[in-house]
Amino acid sequence: MRLTKPTLFTNVPVTCEERDLPGDLFNQLMKEDPSTVKGAETLMLGEMLTLPQNFGNIFLGETFSSYISVHNDSNQVVKDILVKADLQTSSQRLNLSASSAAVAELKPDCCIDDVIHHEVKEIGTHILVCAVSYTTQAGEKMYFRKFFKFQVLKPLDVKTKFYNAETDEVFLEAQIQNITTSPMFMEKVSLEPSIMYNVAELNTVNKAGESMSTFGSRTYLQPMDTRQYLYCLKPKQEFAEKAGVIKGVTVIGKLDIVWKTNLGERGRLQTSQLQRMAPGYGDVRLSLETIPDTVNLEEPFDITCKITNCSERTMDLILEMCNTNSIHWCGVSGRQLGKLHPSSSLHLALTLLSSVQGLQSVSGLRLTDTFLKRTYEYDDIAQVCVVSSEVKEES
Repeated sequence: MRLTKPTLFTNVPVTCEERDLPGDLFNQLMKEDPSTVKGAETLMLGEMLTLPQNFGNIFLGETFSSYISVHNDSNQVVKDILVKADLQTSSQRLNLSASSAAVAELKPDCCIDDVIHHEVKEIGTHILVCAVSYTTQAGEKMYFRKFFKFQVLKPLDVKTKFYNAETDEVFLEAQIQNITTSPMFMEKVSLEPSIMYNVAELNTVNKAGESMSTFGSRTYLQPMDTRQYLYCLKPKQEFAEKAGVIKGVTVIGKLDIVWKTNLGERGRLQTSQLQRMAPGYGDVRLSLETIPDTVNLEEPFDITCKITNCSERTMDLILEMCNTNSIHWCGVSGRQLGKLHPSSSLHLALTLLSSVQGLQSVSGLRLTDTFLKRTYEYDDIAQVCVVSSEVKEES
């Protein structure tokens, strides 16, 4: 027999107005019904619990519990009773028996009881195989088996999306849908990052100094509802400094999901390792470290660039700065930056100004590798809001 939590008993209240033919009969019967809530007899939810009437559904990540009882129906004492319980899945056979020792004897009308537990980790058909061997009084060895088949269903549908920021940050959106027929209480949804990343959860907001969940105080997920969780991953310092390490297919981590259903029955799922394809930056990567949000019209401002050698060879670079219709660079164009070894980087402080108001794109940087005579162009590196100096003073 499968061991599951009971459910709250529900009844269908039948009532009528006093001027109707039954009068107060229905109301009186409901008050005398032991399953109704005293003082609130018209509620469908009662105070009693109902034992499971069938096997029910079992979902991936839940714990399967079963009660096994071997009863001696005969009028003879049997000896050397051995009870074995195995769970057969599509890929393996698991022994769930608590003890492998045989019971010396079993008297008439007596029984051997055992409770087994197993955390379900596969979906599909499962077969519980219960095998019993014993010896009769005549010394004859007897053996029989019973099979109990059940299906393990999928409780959640998990989809993931990756978003690459201008920096090395990676944003992970996890969409979790409840595909069961009953509500779930989402106890925990966390991301366990790989050794290359640190993770920050973006599923809370700060209200009056307290961290509150974006989903409210009651994190219930109704059937077929979907919820989005967001995480920000940053490479650890030792990996971020090595430009060639985080490229190609990288392992991000895995999601750990814990939920509760009927009367606190617990389930837990861990996804496989999540992988993403890191964006390709070519041989040389140029990224912005610092840039102001707002600048004055026709006034110089400073930015800091980071140039990283993503190739496997040493480069000798020349920097050229090309003016656009709105962006004008200040400084010497065509200067030597020197040799840049593989996976190393250098920081470069540059000065520029804008001659046009509005949201302007920073463009016009060119890097030339003198060894291969190859030029790398960098346009639309970032955007900056250009305002009149008078407007900025008034604000």
